[in-house]
Amino acid sequence: MAFRELHMVEIKEVLRLWSRGHGLRTVASRAGVDRKTARRYIEAARRAGLERGASSVEDGRLAEVAAAVRPGASPEIGRMRDHLRANSEAIRGWVDEGCRGPKLARLVLRTTGIPVPLRTLQRFVAEDLGVERGQGDTVRVVDPDPGVLEVDFLTLGTFTEIGTGARRTLHAVLCTASYSRHQFLWPCLRQAQDDLVEALEAAWAFFGGVFPVVLPDNASAIVRKADPVAPQFTEGFLEYAQSRGFEIDPARVRRARDKPRVERQVRFSRDDFFRGERFRSLEEARLAARGWCTREAGERTHGRTRRRPVEVFDAEEKARLLPAPTGAYDQPRWSDHHAGRDHAVVVDQALYSVPYTLGECDLRARRDRATVKLYLGARLVKVHPRQPPGGTRIDAADLPPGKAALATRDASSLCAQGEHFGPRVGEYARRLADGPLPWSRIRHVYRLLGLARRFGGAATDEACARALELDVVDVSRVQAMLEKGLERRKLLSSSPPPPVPTGTVLRFARDAREFRRGGSDAPA
Repeated sequence: MAFRELHMVEIKEVLRLWSRGHGLRTVASRAGVDRKTARRYIEAARRAGLERGASSVEDGRLAEVAAAVRPGASPEIGRMRDHLRANSEAIRGWVDEGCRGPKLARLVLRTTGIPVPLRTLQRFVAEDLGVERGQGDTVRVVDPDPGVLEVDFLTLGTFTEIGTGARRTLHAVLCTASYSRHQFLWPCLRQAQDDLVEALEAAWAFFGGVFPVVLPDNASAIVRKADPVAPQFTEGFLEYAQSRGFEIDPARVRRARDKPRVERQVRFSRDDFFRGERFRSLEEARLAARGWCTREAGERTHGRTRRRPVEVFDAEEKARLLPAPTGAYDQPRWSDHHAGRDHAVVVDQALYSVPYTLGECDLRARRDRATVKLYLGARLVKVHPRQPPGGTRIDAADLPPGKAALATRDASSLCAQGEHFGPRVGEYARRLADGPLPWSRIRHVYRLLGLARRFGGAATDEACARALELDVVDVSRVQAMLEKGLERRKLLSSSPPPPVPTGTVLRFARDAREFRRGGSDAPA
């Protein structure tokens, strides 16, 4: 004959009648059970400490009696409670020190040498010692208004990547609508800010709109400094929230009950979606996750609401969402840099100039796919087009006066400076710069400009004109011409004037210099 376990009400009736003094036959007849069944429950109750004349039977004792009578149960349950009562002082001391659960059971075994079932020990602590559980009671919180999305990272497991054969750990971003319980799962290989933004972008496309409020955890990709009332968010995620128009309401640190609906779905998502699957790539897992969210997770009857999440979402929550983004989001990155005496910073292995008027300072760099912006505090000081790694972007306006042409190797500006000293100087500078070695030729132009400043524009222009007539493009020759002309002028200025003749001056007398060959006054 099969064993029939009595209901708790039936067990309580058997024990109540027996405690009032009725015999076994009367108890069995009034309770509607067999006498052997009634005897088993009464004997188990007596082992648990129940005596005749008891005014009531506690629910905890009823549970012990039912467990003792159940097939396969240990008949020593009553003696185990007596054993715990004999060591109640030691157990109470351990409980006061904060010992709970398996640790308390190990201490009892170490001290008494008798193993005690964990559930029996927990009932003893709660019923006999009157110690409540540390977590307290669970408080059901009413559902929020539609439009709140709870977000959490989780680890699904490992998979073998096709092609490489590498064993990879598969993480995921789980998004659960607090009102409808409709959810979206996005597998990823990391738990970084880029992965979170990518997951939310896919979530907006899946839900058909942006949730006005996002309730995430305190991941480092979201919160830079956690605080229950004034958390500080990372610049990258805060910019993303501003771009998409939602507000951030993060949970407290290690307070899973602040986002209970997404936490409740973590185990369900891991077991129902990932367990037993053999994904070969990340793309395959993402495609399967989208189908699972639409069919299995969305079409199931939710255990709490008793409604299908996708139907509740379409009927009551989707209209509360913000419009879905139409374009891809350009994820910016922020970093700290120091501008030194070279008036430049290196961002992602690319060199960018900084205005020299700032001097040496600390800057914040924001870069996206197209631009690099440099901030001094809250002030934007420079914007550059984004350069590839190893590239250079130097703005001549950022360099000190006179340094721009040297830094940028701008020969045209140097030639324009030569025009100020004379047209021949400018032409000669262009001839110097026109060559296969631009850096070497620029040094020649710098030397020519230095000669113009040293000997004057007129003399340099005349020397350049003579050199151009002879097609001699060599700044050293121009320098030699200027130096020789300077020496000649010094020699003439230092020679004494010719003597003035004394006495009678003859009518046809001539100066000896007039008879020099080629003289201006020689007779025709």
